[in-house]
Parts: sequence; structure tokens; C-alpha cells
Amino acid sequence: MNSDEFERLRGIGLTPAMANAVERALLPTAPRDARGLPEPELFGPTRSAMRVIEVHRETMVLHDGLAEHRARLMPRVARALIDEGSAVAVGDWVLVEHDPHGDPWVTAVVPSHTHLTRRDGDGRRHTLVSNVDTAIVVMGLDGDFNPRRIERYVALLQGTGITPVVVLTKRDVAAATQELLDAKLDLLKGRVNPGIDVLAVDATHVSTAGSLALYCTRGQTLVMLGSSGAGKSTLTNTLLGASVQDTGGVRASDSLGKHTTTTRSLHRLPGGGCVIDTPGVRTLQADSDQATIAASFEDIEALAPHCHFRDCTHQDEPDCAVRVAIAPDRLRNYHKLMREARRDTLSWLQRREQLAMWKARGRAGRARANDKRSV
Repeated sequence: MNSDEFERLRGIGLTPAMANAVERALLPTAPRDARGLPEPELFGPTRSAMRVIEVHRETMVLHDGLAEHRARLMPRVARALIDEGSAVAVGDWVLVEHDPHGDPWVTAVVPSHTHLTRRDGDGRRHTLVSNVDTAIVVMGLDGDFNPRRIERYVALLQGTGITPVVVLTKRDVAAATQELLDAKLDLLKGRVNPGIDVLAVDATHVSTAGSLALYCTRGQTLVMLGSSGAGKSTLTNTLLGASVQDTGGVRASDSLGKHTTTTRSLHRLPGGGCVIDTPGVRTLQADSDQATIAASFEDIEALAPHCHFRDCTHQDEPDCAVRVAIAPDRLRNYHKLMREARRDTLSWLQRREQLAMWKARGRAGRARANDKRSV
């Protein structure tokens, strides 16, 4: 890859690390069939690198640094991804070849430098975005404000190589005075690592773009995370300097927003960086192990050695140093995330056994309640 190609692709988020990965992927290789024999070239030897900016059911939208292209996955690539339990995500870098009709096809997916995944209720992994440098955790200072959810997002980002930044929106309407703002910020003390930037902004004001300029430099990619109505699309439009993403209002009763953004999409920023807007989610199950979760609760881990019992779980044991010093709500969130991380390590059979156990306990509890009422 020459310097001109690098600069062109850098405008859509190519970093030096990913440039090396793309160059390795571009090395000529002979595809093998089921017998291990080389397959004939399908479209010829010319391949180019592009970035995925949207993913749809049958197609995806790619960008080569100059223009957008709509392409499809080669069937063998789609099968390989399914076998790996993976899928193409917004932010991925792919290799593209053109068939004799001039139609582009994705013939390879470059291994991602960073990726953000989450688990669904069945424990299956889903890749949200790939090759992201900074995650903007967006939360409104109105009824959307929830410190526990911020903790979950930080836990989701722990160990991914992605830098989290907390941006609290709607400062102009929900925290118009410094006293109101300080009261909300006090609720975050001890729940967000001091090394994580926390910004309170009016997402519609042009000055907000300057506040986030550090994360929007050429070659950098950031992603917006947060619930519906938090202001992710509004903030994206402010950074873009244009109304590209649709925005909507929120209900006055509970500050819930409608799902105005329904797909993930990557956009080029005026400063040379890229931003990925995402649909809103209120609940996230972190795809992390127990050690990674524990690392995002440094205060609890630091106090644990001072507990009376070496194997203290910080729940019912006497002389627990953690329960004395940590806010009960933060500790409950810690236990919940750790339970989810333990459950993710269970096999399908173990999940079924655990479900049967909890159902049996539920039936036993209802039977005892019925016995008491019948006395």
C-alpha cells in the first residue's frame, strides 16, 4: 500500500495497525477447494480494500475513501463467517473484487483490530461494531440518567482496547444551573473511573463539536452508545455539522425515546475522523469474563483483601470491608454483572439445569406461601 492509498483510506478511519493487517490480507493467495486443490481465479487478481459503513440483510454499503459502493458477500465467505459464529459488522475492513459485469463482491474480511460485542438472552455473541477507537457513552441528564447503566457500558468496554468517554446530554434543559449539574455529577463519583472523561453538554450547540474534537482527528473512529432518546443522533449531527441522522423527541413522563435510528451507520467527520451512530438500547449484557468485570470495579477489588474472609463474596459475610465502604447500589450492580459473566461460561446443558433448579425453587416458594394462607 503506497502513501496515496493510505491517506485516501485514512479518511475513512484506516489506522497504521489496520493498514498492516490490510496489506497482509492483500497478499496473493490461492483459494482451496474441499479437496485442498487450488481453485481457479474467479474475477482476476485485482483486489481493493474498502470499509463497511452499513450492513443490510442481503447487501452492505462500502466506502473506498472516495465513493460508496453496494456489494454482496461471496458465498464461501458467508459460510466461513457462519462457521466461526461471526458476521460482518459496521467498521470492518474487507477486500473487494469485481466480477465480469463490474459488480463488487466481498471476497475476504480483514481481522479487526478492536470489536465491540454483546450477548443476547441465549448467550449468543453479536458484534456491534468493529475497529473503533473511542466509544461515546451518551446519556441524558433528564429521566434517562442512570449511573448503573453507565457502569454496564464501562464494563462492556473493559478490555476491548476502546477508550470510553461519558457524554451527558441535555444540559441546557435538564441541568440548566451548576447546582443541578453538580448533583448529577456527584451521583457518578466512585462509579466511573477517574481516568474516564465525563462531559456535560448541550448536544445541539456547535461548541460541543469542539469539546469532542480530540476524539475526531483524522484516522480515528468513534461510536455512539446509549439508550433511545439520549441524544446520540443529535450529537452525531452536531459533529457532522449537518442534519444527516433523523432525530425524535422523548416522552415527557419518562424521557423514553422512539427508535428513530434503526441501523448502525458510519459517517465521515469534517475533521477527518469517522463516527458510527447506533440504535438505542436500554439493557446490555456485557460479553466479558469475571476478571474483566472485576477490573472495571477497581475500588471493590482494592478493598477485597481487607475483608475478614479470604474468599468473601461481599454479600452476607461478617466484617466485609467492601460492604462498609461501597454504596449498596453499586455493589448490587457488581454482583449482577458477575452473575451474568458466570452464566456465560455455562454450557447449554448447564443452563437448562440451572433453569430447572430455579423453577423448582419457585414452585417450592409458592407452595410454602399457599400453605401459610391455608392455615
